Amino acid sequence: MNADPFKNSNESMAEEDFDIDSLASYLHLTPDQVRKMASRDRLPGRRVSGGWKFSRAEIHHWLEQKIGAADELGLNEVDRVLSKQPVPADQPMQLTQLLTPDRIAVPLNARTKNSVIDSLCEFSLESGALWQPKEMAEAIRRREELHPTALENGVALLHPRRPQPNFFGESFVALGITSSGIPFGGPRGVLTDIFFLIGSADEAIHLRILARLSRLIYVQGLLDNLRSASDGAQIWQLLLDAE
Repeated sequence: MNADPFKNSNESMAEEDFDIDSLASYLHLTPDQVRKMASRDRLPGRRVSGGWKFSRAEIHHWLEQKIGAADELGLNEVDRVLSKQPVPADQPMQLTQLLTPDRIAVPLNARTKNSVIDSLCEFSLESGALWQPKEMAEAIRRREELHPTALENGVALLHPRRPQPNFFGESFVALGITSSGIPFGGPRGVLTDIFFLIGSADEAIHLRILARLSRLIYVQGLLDNLRSASDGAQIWQLLLDAE
């Protein structure tokens, strides 16, 4: 196993760059649309030898931002793009297949940002979802330092900057709910008490999980019901009904 999984990701990044045509195919746009968006700084790209190159990591981060800021109509559009990306045939994409009752910690006994990350990763180890909790926790902390994942509704969507499949066997989601809100970098100082942990095998799966979660957490009344639930089985049923 590599001592630094981020190193290989960085070394291969240049090989994974999109050009105009491949990004247009990926986003299901025309090359001319992509060229105009890049020229108007609506896409993260750089000019190289008279053409355009787009880092795969930056495009996925751009999609993450679109998911996080989108309303229902915007999420439908992101979903349209992501649903056309290939994923393994045996990969479950229902949230309640990835997030089983034994991966739900209620209450999650943590009172600080670091203890939330550590506790949820250790809990995921105990449930068998995660193999390397310390490495996963450190990768999540690095991601949080770049940009907090806490939202204005008291939910945080924890994940590394890039998928780390060496840390677990298959994609999974875990959930922890603390008994009270804690400072987690939410907008305008909003406290956070619902924490989803996303472990995804690749970028396509990660973005689809993120899009599904983003839609679910805005289902009317769901978050209040999650906060008042007493155990993992009840929470899982609430998520199943919402999905």
